[in-house]
Amino acid sequence: MSVLKERLKVKIEAHRPRTVKLLKEFGNVKVGEVNISQTINGMRGVKGLTTDISYLDPMEGIRFRGKTIPETMAALPKPAGKDYPYVEGFWFFLLTGDVPTEKEALEVVDDFKKRRQLPQYVIDILRAMPSGTHPMAMFSSAILSMQQESKFAKYYDSGKFNKMDAWEYMYEDSTDILARIPSIAAYIYRMKFKSDMIIEPNFELDMAANFAHQMGIDSPYDDVMRMYLIIHSDHESGNVSAHTTHLVGSALSDAYYSFSAGVNGLAGPLHGLANQEVLKWLQGVVEKLGGIEPTKEDMKKFVWETLNSGNVIPGFGHAVLRKTDPRYASQRDFCLKHLPNDKLFKYVDMLYQVVPDILVEQGKAKNPWPNVDAQSGVIQWFYGLTEFDFYTVLFAVGRGIGVLANLTWDRALGYALERPKSLTTDMLEEIAGIKK
Repeated sequence: MSVLKERLKVKIEAHRPRTVKLLKEFGNVKVGEVNISQTINGMRGVKGLTTDISYLDPMEGIRFRGKTIPETMAALPKPAGKDYPYVEGFWFFLLTGDVPTEKEALEVVDDFKKRRQLPQYVIDILRAMPSGTHPMAMFSSAILSMQQESKFAKYYDSGKFNKMDAWEYMYEDSTDILARIPSIAAYIYRMKFKSDMIIEPNFELDMAANFAHQMGIDSPYDDVMRMYLIIHSDHESGNVSAHTTHLVGSALSDAYYSFSAGVNGLAGPLHGLANQEVLKWLQGVVEKLGGIEPTKEDMKKFVWETLNSGNVIPGFGHAVLRKTDPRYASQRDFCLKHLPNDKLFKYVDMLYQVVPDILVEQGKAKNPWPNVDAQSGVIQWFYGLTEFDFYTVLFAVGRGIGVLANLTWDRALGYALERPKSLTTDMLEEIAGIKK
């Protein structure tokens, strides 16, 4: 058994009594109240899920296992000469809550290399799909096609299924998926957008470096992806992709079914598709302003004209955050170091300087600060990845790290089938006193 899996086993066995105690002795303790608005408006803010992988604080932003993004980046082992950590070491950290040593991180790197090879049938399926198929549909289908290899499904069908051991098989499935999805993503990209000039994987490289290699993009794009995959990995359990993965998994579906479903949720315009929408809008701003480097006054005038015409400034605001998204800040730091003179970045940075104050003055926005989507497309565009339809696939590769870590822990703690209760509109009207 690997060091990571052995460490995870110890953590699970120590954690299980905490969940059992809460259920048995404190199961009837009230956590919160639900109002009619929450039952209609997507259960917004309802405290009804549990995860120890990450927590979204309105003022601090995302914390991974208790650490902020800067703390996470500083703590984890990094490849020699690189600014950002091994993604594999981050996987160790999300699963266990322990910062791995360099030796432990490299063991996971080696484990991922052994699992990286794509089955030929995955490639055949992708090639058989219509040429106009969206990259996210291809990505989801490729994941689902590998379900026949699920160790969890085989264990369940063996007749020896024990829910206390189920996490081990979910862990194996999750690790297999994570090791392969960067190559799947790169294959889709090269097949659709680079004249089918496929670059085979390099089994000497870590996950992010190999992805950059297979995409055909030179350094420091490997560091771009280390940063990108980590900051997009997890965002509590309530977002669509994380919740969907958890929901499907709660039926004891394996990781392939569950993650494929989560990817489908991520593809929506109100979730993972937002980054490409922001970039499209930003390029429209550049065109409207004649491509010149705008002054603050130029940008303020444009922003007010946009708001007064009834439109919004995409990339600003967040359902939970009440400050600048630390994921935005992390990408901004990268841009200041590697592409400070890029035209698109200068526009993004000028928006950052003027939009929050304007939104505060307008008085409509709960959070006037930029979110992760305001910046991410700019970096990809700078490194030559100009195909909008592919951006959400990148998001999906990163999101897999968080949701699959959560799925492994769901099975480790034996979380139940998710089945909330629904009410009719008549019932809500009676509760509201509108009618008897």
